[in-house]
Amino acid sequence: MISIAAFPRACVRPWRGPGAGGIFGAAADAVRALFAVAAAPAEGAAGRSEHALPERPLTATEAVHFRASMLPHLDAAYTLARYLTRDADAAQDIVQDAYLRAYRAFADFKGGSARAWLLAIVRNCHLTWRDHRRREMQRRAPDAVAAEEGGDAEDAIDLLVDGETPETILLRRSQADRVRGILELLPEPLREVLVLRELDELSYREIADVAGVPVGTVMSRLSRARRHFADLWERVAAGAEAVR
Repeated sequence: MISIAAFPRACVRPWRGPGAGGIFGAAADAVRALFAVAAAPAEGAAGRSEHALPERPLTATEAVHFRASMLPHLDAAYTLARYLTRDADAAQDIVQDAYLRAYRAFADFKGGSARAWLLAIVRNCHLTWRDHRRREMQRRAPDAVAAEEGGDAEDAIDLLVDGETPETILLRRSQADRVRGILELLPEPLREVLVLRELDELSYREIADVAGVPVGTVMSRLSRARRHFADLWERVAAGAEAVR
């Protein structure tokens, strides 16, 4: 049975952050520019946006530490946000919001995994975005919310039927696009743990901290996520063979 871990990293981590340009380049540049100013001495920070300031302003040393420990994880932050939202524009907004929140809270950061700490903030920003989106959808189209919340992994597999379905769409894509497409078919809890484990390479304990669930739940979800990813991949692969 195929596993997502069997694919080259380029197939499953398509979205690059700082310095890469493209879809995330503008957001990454904005984050880096903001905290380049934040790390400057007080006399050079007069132009800093007020809403970016924490309740207790960071010292110059703390600001430099923030940049050194948090900015290297821009790629991971965007990757998680992009897979959770399945919306490129929303993911950019979430990453910028997450970095502002992280900056405000950095004085309280007690050490440990900076990557896991930041990704927990990204996840919380995503939940805020999702709740707002659902309220908007509920106001405009109640049935759409019910449809969005009603699916699980088995439903995703059942979508692969004849006609213009996720399967036929995936068949027209490259292998990398198929991998990404299958990831996006998974329900959010399974997609989340798979991205955190296979793409962001967090430990089970770190994933548990990010997701706010027991380690046993992480392991169970990860097992289900891998199984359903494999099932979906094999069905798409079988379809590809059939049309040759």
